[in-house]
Amino acid sequence: MRRLSRKKALSLVKELDAFPKVSESYVETSASGGTVSLIAFSAMALLAVLEFFVYRDTWMKYEYAVDKDFSSGLQYEPVIFELTPQQRLWQRTLHLIQGRLREEHALQEVLYKTLLKGAPTALPPREDASTEPLTACRIHGHVYVNKVAGNLHITVGKPIHHPQGHAHIAAFVSHETYNFSHRIDHLSFGEEIPGIINPLDGTEKITYNNNQMFQYFITVVPTKLNTYKISADTHQFSVTERERVINHAAGSHGVSGIFVKYDTSSLMVTVSEQHMPLWQFLVRLCGIIGGIFSTTGMLHGLVGFCFDVVCCRFKLGVYRPRAVSFGHIYPSQLLLQPFLLHTSGNCFTV
Repeated sequence: MRRLSRKKALSLVKELDAFPKVSESYVETSASGGTVSLIAFSAMALLAVLEFFVYRDTWMKYEYAVDKDFSSGLQYEPVIFELTPQQRLWQRTLHLIQGRLREEHALQEVLYKTLLKGAPTALPPREDASTEPLTACRIHGHVYVNKVAGNLHITVGKPIHHPQGHAHIAAFVSHETYNFSHRIDHLSFGEEIPGIINPLDGTEKITYNNNQMFQYFITVVPTKLNTYKISADTHQFSVTERERVINHAAGSHGVSGIFVKYDTSSLMVTVSEQHMPLWQFLVRLCGIIGGIFSTTGMLHGLVGFCFDVVCCRFKLGVYRPRAVSFGHIYPSQLLLQPFLLHTSGNCFTV
């Protein structure tokens, strides 16, 4: 009884088979089918390997939310303004990267994902102590500011504070001695992350006019960065530059100096590195294999059908008429002899 029930269950399962097997004796192979199969298997293997590389790769996801204060620590020291050959090479490389970042914004994601692999973005130190005179002043350090609009400026004169702000008194400094040529090696907001290149890094401005104003308008966006290598709270910013000569006689009023005006955005950007799930990779892989298999099968059948139609129409190949030799037979026997017909598709050849 158990064997009978098992046989019935097995026969029932066989009847539900949606993938019936065709005996090899009923399968006819051809050179064209083998060629198409070889191309299909090669395409499957290639696309499967490429899909595996896509599965291994990650991408950055950007989320935006509303953002819910940055004592002074600046230091001043005299330095040489001219760069050494090694430092000048560093600056040219930085300018090249800055130009590519402006054209191809997707490179920023590459920098995010390779933070710890990137070289330091700070200006390399001088190799040897130089005997040249110190012609410039280096300002470095950090400043804590509130998350409201403000400005950081460098100009001539002693600052005097008053209820509405402060003023600079420079009555004892000659205008002929002014020179606001400058170079920004690094400027960032928030936590400093190695490998990240900011928009103003490597900026150099040279002027031969004594009364020159340089303005940088910065929009700061708080950014929370979460990757497989680092997690940090930092800030991105965009900048617009402007410079002009101060000439009161010509109506160009203002104060000579370097002015960095910043404003903080109310939105926070969350940048997270994501990876393709395994199930999605398997689904895409099955779609590639099944799609290529089905498409190549249909194309092979379509090409074969068109080939048969053309050969049948112009009597080519197996459709070429063949002569039938009846030998020496009598008419009475001819009536009894069956005709030998060659059939293929809709064509009949005697």
